[in-house]
Amino acid sequence: MSPIHINPRVVPLTVWVMAALCFHACVPTSLRADSSDRPNIVLILADDLGYGDLGCYGNDEQATPALDRLARQGVRWTEAYANGPECSPTRAALLTGRYQQHVGGLECAIGVGNVGRYDDAIRLHLVNELGLPADRPTLAKRLSDVGYETALFGKWHLGYEAQFSPMQHGFEEALYCIGGAMDYYHYLDSVATYNLFRNGRPISGEGYFTDTITDHAVQYVRDRNDSEQPFFLYLPYTAPHTPYQPPGQSPVDPLPLDSPLWKQSDDPPGVYRSMVRHMDEGIGKVLHAIEESGMTDRTLVIFASDNGGTSASRNEPLRGIKGQTFEGGIRVPLIARWPGHLPEDTVSQQVTITFDLTASMLAAAGITPAQEDAMEGIDVLSLAASGEPPQPRTLHWRKPRDPQVWGGIRDGNLKYVRQEKATTDGRTTIREWLFNLADDIGEQNDLASQNPGELDRLRGEHLAWEQAVRNNRRGRPGWKPSTD
Repeated sequence: MSPIHINPRVVPLTVWVMAALCFHACVPTSLRADSSDRPNIVLILADDLGYGDLGCYGNDEQATPALDRLARQGVRWTEAYANGPECSPTRAALLTGRYQQHVGGLECAIGVGNVGRYDDAIRLHLVNELGLPADRPTLAKRLSDVGYETALFGKWHLGYEAQFSPMQHGFEEALYCIGGAMDYYHYLDSVATYNLFRNGRPISGEGYFTDTITDHAVQYVRDRNDSEQPFFLYLPYTAPHTPYQPPGQSPVDPLPLDSPLWKQSDDPPGVYRSMVRHMDEGIGKVLHAIEESGMTDRTLVIFASDNGGTSASRNEPLRGIKGQTFEGGIRVPLIARWPGHLPEDTVSQQVTITFDLTASMLAAAGITPAQEDAMEGIDVLSLAASGEPPQPRTLHWRKPRDPQVWGGIRDGNLKYVRQEKATTDGRTTIREWLFNLADDIGEQNDLASQNPGELDRLRGEHLAWEQAVRNNRRGRPGWKPSTD
């Protein structure tokens, strides 16, 4: 069957205003479940997977049969974005359904040992408050409140202290690493801190971590074979994040702390691809368990990546890598399958971002958040099911990490990219780019000098958004007015 392409329509763009910070989820009734018909939800997240790393995204050198099959059975988005160009920010947005900037301290990845990497995060770290606060309504909490069983197997990276554990955020069962990266075989991070936890407590473990969490996910699904209670399974793999360690080995000693395999630019030939392939095999086992248990038709499966790929990944034709707000740092694969609700073998060009998935999953479960907790995303699953033309979007990104801050805004097809960089003499240099993604997905043609009016407009809108979300963080421990 040939894929169905949903083509964008041309619509006038309205000027973005501050009220747009709290736009609500668009939820057509077609995919909204009632209390007796809520689907199981399996949310799978890859770590640092590049836009072109999967076969279904044009990679003819990488076999990813499980995910390619999932795409044929559902919808694949070509203009999907992560909320941030690094790990923690996207995970915060995914669980809260809002820009991570509302939390504070999570605009860039938390450092090893819960260390902050910019002013806001450093202040929160100093008072042991760097992480996702337990009082924030999360996806797992909302689903648990309406009767879902909830489980997490994989990477957490939203705070090291006990008050930030998954158990404080609505998960009933969890096996996870707390940090951003760890030895796949010995579960130590890059400063030799043990990283494996179960239900809030450190535990011993063995085996390749990709296999460990796959096996737990498979067993979790099988254990619910006869259950009438819906479940939410969050499966955030660490693969293919560093360190670059292939599966199928049994190293006696932990990876040396000075090993080049911890670095994002040092991928031994073929190892990165073997890690992607092995993750795909694990996902295939989880999907098989769903099918074997007769749950396929009542299970929504979503797959995405937390940010763009590193220099070891295949990001072509995109410019840039993880950590930057060029397309290569934020555009990601996104696939969803829900038989009988989503069309098969469909390619959507709807612009979407991570927190849209939160709004979409809540809508699928029949949950409407209270006004004060409204989602900032839209229900992209219902849009895909409706066959309607894509809606224009205005989306923002910001990632501070000394000595530079990356930012950006996409408004329709126009995109503004900003880099602020501190110099050794105390000054700040600013570089700006303007692109039309409709005919320049690779961001090679800078239009800034040709369109100064649009450059000024998008710069103004983005800086106004930055100020608005900064003010929203009032009241958090360690908060004070800042220009970070």
